[in-house]
Amino acid sequence: MKNSNKVPICGVTYIDEKKVKRVEKEFPDEEAVLTVSETLKILGDPTRLKIVLSLAKEELCVCDLSVIAGVSISAVSHHLRLLRAQRLVKFRKSGKIVYYSLADEHMHLIVNLTLEHAAELRR
Repeated sequence: MKNSNKVPICGVTYIDEKKVKRVEKEFPDEEAVLTVSETLKILGDPTRLKIVLSLAKEELCVCDLSVIAGVSISAVSHHLRLLRAQRLVKFRKSGKIVYYSLADEHMHLIVNLTLEHAAELRR
């Protein structure tokens, strides 16, 4: 049989009402769905993802992130503003230097699980 790019679908229409009700009962509300969607969108940009991956390893300043991401300090600042607006990163000041880190342990989990998944896909 030839490998097809078509998505396999059922040959008949059948709705398993018990399964549907179980899923609907546990399904997040619309606001939660939108929040997750926005988070995934924001992480879908390669530069922002590089910033988040870097911050998963170490607290860094904008200058450090600029070198690692390979973009200007201005570009990093723009991306950090977007990441902060979604509360994915946080910062602290130390004298004249501002250090960024991931907002919480959830972000570390998202980064680590996504990297594990990517590694699995490459096998």
